[in-house]
This record gives sequence, structure tokens and C-alpha cells, in this order.
Amino acid sequence: MHVHLLTAPPKPHCHAAALRFTVAASAAAPSASPAAARKAVIVGGGLAGLAAATHLTSLSVPFTLVEASDRLGGRVATDVVDGYRLDRGFQIFLTAYPECRRLLDFPALRLRPFYPGALVFTGAGEPFYLLSDPFRLPLRSLSAVFSPVGTLADKVLVGLTRLRAAAAPDDAILSAPETTTATHLQQLGFSPSIVERFLRPFLAGIFFDPALDTSSRLFELVFKRLALGDNALPEDGIGAIASQLADRLPAGSVRLNSRAAAIDGSGVTLDTGETIPGELGVIVAVEQPEAEKLLPQLSIIPEKRPKKSERSTVCLYFSTDRALVQAPILLLNGSGKGIVNNMFFATNVAPSYAPPGKVLVSVSLVGSFADREDADLADEVVRELGGWFGAGAVASWTHLRTYRIGFAQPDQTPPTTLAGRDPRVGDGLYVCGDHWCSATFDGALVSGRRAAEALAKDRGIPT
Repeated sequence: MHVHLLTAPPKPHCHAAALRFTVAASAAAPSASPAAARKAVIVGGGLAGLAAATHLTSLSVPFTLVEASDRLGGRVATDVVDGYRLDRGFQIFLTAYPECRRLLDFPALRLRPFYPGALVFTGAGEPFYLLSDPFRLPLRSLSAVFSPVGTLADKVLVGLTRLRAAAAPDDAILSAPETTTATHLQQLGFSPSIVERFLRPFLAGIFFDPALDTSSRLFELVFKRLALGDNALPEDGIGAIASQLADRLPAGSVRLNSRAAAIDGSGVTLDTGETIPGELGVIVAVEQPEAEKLLPQLSIIPEKRPKKSERSTVCLYFSTDRALVQAPILLLNGSGKGIVNNMFFATNVAPSYAPPGKVLVSVSLVGSFADREDADLADEVVRELGGWFGAGAVASWTHLRTYRIGFAQPDQTPPTTLAGRDPRVGDGLYVCGDHWCSATFDGALVSGRRAAEALAKDRGIPT
């Protein structure tokens, strides 16, 4: 997968800490709109809420965005800790997402690419096996032809699946017969070897679903994006995506530390008792569990079968002085043992993720691990990775921080509505988020745009 980066000069940007200052300052600024102006209200400042706000801004629709926390971005956030950039959970940006391409300024993000492939750990004492994109790096792919990670037929099938996914229109993918990803991979003809050693840990890192119960449509959609673009990280961390959108919002349009307690089509009541009028409508852009608390009618929308409410993950960060792998590549646990799903040396991808001379290690687990304390979990991870690299090689790692993401993604097992539901859920009420579309960056952005467009249309505002 030859990585192509846009070469336009980088534009000014800010990292997460700067974003908190900028938004806090703008939230305190007086509104440029008359006090009596009719406004919309957006509840939630994650990607979907920011997308809705961006589109309302482009339509000159006045709004107030209320966010319960002290920052914008939701799950798409980066903390700067002692010079390290720590993304809140394992997240990779796929450059082929079409809504991202339309809405974001890629050169300003200064994207840094991953190697188009993965290193697979198959067991202690065994070498790591390299799998590369056969179309972008055909010569390197030849070295993996006879590796124990799948059969020769599997390697051919990966290429054929990639070609088919890249050529398939999105509407064809979203209307195809739907099953689970696990069943779909079996139907495609992949052997248990490549599923267990490569596809399961790889896809579990994307969907946080090691059982691969996720919709086959979402697998095909994501596989298409992987085929058509690069996997990358913004130089300032994944939070730079939210920062870029937040910087476009009008001064005075954001209120942080403002938690919604009740919602109807005419406005939002905060937990302080204050009511914020929303004469033009209310867009609810919070995570699925919170959306169902604020709008109980969402939890009784008919479904063909009950679903789990969430996917969880734990991400641990360590500091060290030397990267044990020099390439900007993802390492997958294909051994079937242990708690680590994947890891990588973040500074190999973007050196800006750590202070000069330091290396940042990112390790991801799938699940909540609620019964383990952070320190015990970190010790277990280091012991396990000692089996990958040698105990002496990881003994000096310093644990920086552990992120427990209880709601990393909504559950998207079949049946799904990945093409997106109608954002209208009541008179003047609209819903958006990755639970209302596909559980991807693009899904969140698309749903935010559609909610803003629906509100504008219902109010007779040209879109």
C-alpha cells in the first residue's frame, strides 16, 4: 500500500489543550446574534454534534451547542501529558472516507501514515510474520506467501476481496444480504488459520468485537476504505480532527460543562434547571446510552432482535527509550492467547506523539476488564509483551496512563441500518451519531450533516 501524503503546506492548527482554551474563551464571549433571535440547540459536542454545528454554520442557522464535559470531541480526543500525545483509545483515521474528505482539511491535519500491512505474533519463540497489501507492495507480499498465517489460497483471496470491495458502490454494499462478519468470512472461503491469526485480531481492533458478530455490510464498507486509502494519524493526535471542526464554529455558540437533563422540541433543560430555548429545533448528538436516557422513545424503536448496547476497549500507554520495531506498523496478536489484541509504537508513525528521544507505546485490549485495577492490568500487559519481545526488552517500560472506554462503539450486529435512519424523531427533535448510521468517523459526520439538513428543511431554510 504505497502511502501518498498531500504535500500542500500545513495550515495553523491546535492540539487538544489549545482547543480547550479556545472553546472556553469563545463560550464566554458575547453572542453576535440578537438576544431574541430564534436558535437551534445541539446537545453533544462529539463528531456528530460538531458536524451538525458546522453545517448549521454554513447555512447561517444560529445555534447553541451544549456539551457536558469541559472539551469538545467526545471519544475523538487527545490528551497531552508531559509531552506525550495520548489518544483516548486506539483510533486510526482512514483517509478514504468520503465525508471526511468533503468536510476536513487533510493537509492541515498533517497526516502520518501506517505501513500498509501488519506484523503478526503467532507465539512465544516464533518470528513475527509480515503481511503487506499485495497491490501496493507486491514484492514484499511475496515473502508472506508461505507464512503460516493463512494458506496460499487465503493470500489470493485477500487480494480478490480487496479488488471486489474497492469496486463495489456504497449503495450496493449497504443493500447486500446481511450476516455477521464471521459468517461472511467463512462464506468467502477464508481458512480458520488466516481468520484466527490475522483477520480476527485485525477486525477486533476496528470493531471491538472479537466474536466478529458485526454486520458483514460494515466489514465490506470498512474493507473498501482500507483498499482505497491510507491508515493514518494526525500529527497532533486524533483529537486534531475534532479541533479542526470546532475552530470553524461561531464565537459564543458553544457552552461547555453544560449537561442536558431533559429535552423536547422547544428546548433543552440543563441539570442546573436552566432552560435553553431551541425554537428552530433540537439536535441530540450524544452517545447512544445517553441519547436513550434523554429521549426514552429511542429505546423502543422496533428491532428484529435484541442487541448489546456497546463495545468496550482498554488502551494502555507506555514510555520507553527504544522502539523494538522500527516500522510504523500495527502488531497483531495472532497467537489466540493473552489479553493484548494489538499494539504499535506510536512514535514510529508520528514522532510528535512523544518528547524528543522518547518512544510512545500504545497497547489495546478488547473488552472492559472491569475486574482488574489499572496497575495490575499494566503489569499483566508488560508480562505478556515480554513473551513477544523478551522480558528484558520491556522491563524498562514506564506506564503512562490507562484509558477505559466503556462505550467505544455501538453494537452493530445484524440487522442494521448502516445507510442511516431518518434523523427526525419528533416535532422539532432530531438525532445523530454513529449509532444512527455506521459506527465510523464517516458515519458520525454523515449523520450530523443529515440532522442539520433535516432541521433546515423543516424550517424552510434553503440547503
